[in-house]
Amino acid sequence: MTTPSSSSADSSRSQGPLSAGDLKLGTLAVHAGEARQKPGDSITDPVFCASTFTFADTQAVIDYIEQEQPREEYGRYGNPGERVAERKLAALENAEDAVLYGSGMAAIVGLLMAKLNAGDEVIFFDECYHRSREFCGKHLSRFGVTTRQVKTGDYDAMEAAITPATKMLISESPTNPHLSCIDLEKFVDIGQRHGVETLIDATLATPYNLRPIDAGVDYVLHSATKYLGGHNDLLAGVVVGGKEALEPVRNLRGIMGAINGPQNVYLLLRGLKTFELRMQRHNDNGMLVAEFLENHPRVERVYYPGLASHPYHEIARKTMRGYGGLVTFLLKDADWRATADVIDAAKIPRIAPSLGGVESLIEQPMVMSYYKLTPEERQTFGIPDNMIRMACGIEDGEDLVADLSQALDR
Repeated sequence: MTTPSSSSADSSRSQGPLSAGDLKLGTLAVHAGEARQKPGDSITDPVFCASTFTFADTQAVIDYIEQEQPREEYGRYGNPGERVAERKLAALENAEDAVLYGSGMAAIVGLLMAKLNAGDEVIFFDECYHRSREFCGKHLSRFGVTTRQVKTGDYDAMEAAITPATKMLISESPTNPHLSCIDLEKFVDIGQRHGVETLIDATLATPYNLRPIDAGVDYVLHSATKYLGGHNDLLAGVVVGGKEALEPVRNLRGIMGAINGPQNVYLLLRGLKTFELRMQRHNDNGMLVAEFLENHPRVERVYYPGLASHPYHEIARKTMRGYGGLVTFLLKDADWRATADVIDAAKIPRIAPSLGGVESLIEQPMVMSYYKLTPEERQTFGIPDNMIRMACGIEDGEDLVADLSQALDR
């Protein structure tokens, strides 16, 4: 009896990326998009520090062009590690394809530039990330694109704003920092009945907590800088959706050069390996902190969709698996200075923007993001002086609560 060699046994297996099939999210986060046997027989994907990729001869170039072979030519159009990350991110969202960018803003800019033309219109819910709305209102407007904003969650107003020129409906879910949640069924229904594409920025939810593609949303956007990377050490963004729909987006990215470097892609892939485990802790810590804050006498209001008191709790409960690590709250009878004192007294979370990393972060939105605006302008964004935003990391939740308790009780 002949025992097959290890090499022949390996060759009998599929060497391509793992098929998603019925695999659960944690398995996909570790293995999806990766070849079973990698260059150099490494268990991790190698970092390809190459700006250009060579061909054996002229015929190889012709074959690449005529046969549209899945290989690289020039770094601005793709990198082998980038392809792995895109396949993995698409699998996590149950989407056909993904296009990776150098940041979340680069991703939404790339999508809108590829999809909109002069004379087109786009409609935002008004709690969407203010830089996204600023890009449309201040910059796309210079090229003849009109931006309309309606109150978040007002689906009648969104539908009434649609005209024959409307090409895209855009929202976050949950929004930042108020954590309002979108009824995806209503959102998708409006778009489909009017033949308008839909985009959800699901950065705060992540594929662990929300699956917009499954609900019929056309495009999902993530700032992969946040929970997907997960370690506060990289910038990246991604748009996921249908392969055919994303083809012009990928082509334009190759022209604009809004790409990620190979080392950054490596960090993203490494971060994604522990994505499910981290999200479980983020969800647990977010709920624990929100419940503590809601019962504290110095807290006026808590914005967290996992709480029954949140106006969008029922939608969140219906659409989300968990509620994330971001908690926003208002201090009772506090001016901006008293609010800052509480933030300064916290010992575990660091004072910084962003969210979704293993380290907890805390900030006063009025100071961090809206300091140069007038009080009236801040009011239009719903940013009072007594607002605190805490992005819970993966530290022990009881330690976070104890630290907040001492900061509030000072």
